[in-house]
Amino acid sequence: MKLYQCENCGQSVHFDNRVCISCGSQLGFLPATAAVHALTPAGDMHWQTSSWTLGKLRFCANAAQDICNWLITEDDENIHCQACRYNRIVPVTDNPEGLSRWQNIGRAQRYLFYSLIRWNLPRPGRDVDPQGGLVFDFLADEVKPDGVIVPAMTGHEDGLISLRAAEANDATRESVRVSMGEPYRTLLGHFRHEIGHFYFDQLCRDEATLFEARSFFGDEREDYEAALKRNYEQGPPADWQSRFISTYASCHPSEDFAECWAHYFHIVDVLETARAFGLSTAPWRHTSMAAGVDFDPYRVWDTQILADAWIPLSVAINSIQRSMGQPDSYPFILSPPVVQKLGFINRLIRRAGGN
Repeated sequence: MKLYQCENCGQSVHFDNRVCISCGSQLGFLPATAAVHALTPAGDMHWQTSSWTLGKLRFCANAAQDICNWLITEDDENIHCQACRYNRIVPVTDNPEGLSRWQNIGRAQRYLFYSLIRWNLPRPGRDVDPQGGLVFDFLADEVKPDGVIVPAMTGHEDGLISLRAAEANDATRESVRVSMGEPYRTLLGHFRHEIGHFYFDQLCRDEATLFEARSFFGDEREDYEAALKRNYEQGPPADWQSRFISTYASCHPSEDFAECWAHYFHIVDVLETARAFGLSTAPWRHTSMAAGVDFDPYRVWDTQILADAWIPLSVAINSIQRSMGQPDSYPFILSPPVVQKLGFINRLIRRAGGN
């Protein structure tokens, strides 16, 4: 994620900021410029930037509940921004817990859409494709008459991404992570993983691309239920770490693709953040761990360049986490086969976005 500046006073501002802490300017993110802008009122709930070149702007309708800070151009007929307009079922906001869930979910969703927009990936919604267009449902758990809670499911089917809203609560999500023996589980990780399933359907349609995808991940037509049953009963292959990014990736080709898709997003976004802050590693007497990010990771064709920068940086981040008594931020290993899979996803994204 980039580091921005307030256009009014020059103060450093961040992607999620609503107000400049230095001059008090209202801030908003405009997808068309991929930038956070300082705003002044322009009447009738409209705003303008200091340059006036972008015309009148208005905030996403979800800004009223402090859920979104994205902007819409005056001529846009939709009341929601380019991220929120895909949402169909959202958490209730008539209580503090529901509002907090919606705010946390919205924050993660905007990070997802930042990347989709940076890569110019196609984002057909249900208005364009009623059967397979992108749509989000953030589902509440079912509470039966006897008080038993039936957790909502997180998943993807034919463009519909469902997410269990309760996982916007840290305690709930952490309990699920521990019970399932996962090293990593976040809202943003859910978004990036499930959108991977959507883009497999969108981008791997022609025979040549499907053939290439299957050469890396296997045949996605493999019986999914049988594969999951085998995984839960027998566990991952003994050599899973040499071939897959996670144990879950090893259970089925579709999950392998979605996991690698999510990790590609993780890596690129963190590298952009490292570049924005000028971070590099140059440990004394450990020259093999030296790395810097002197490139735009969103525009790199050679995935090995990303991996060569990412591995030392992730080791440094993990070491800092351990020094604070925290678990590793990135508890995964990029084996050569995984880097090759990430390379396929890189090429797929760049072909689709024309980058």
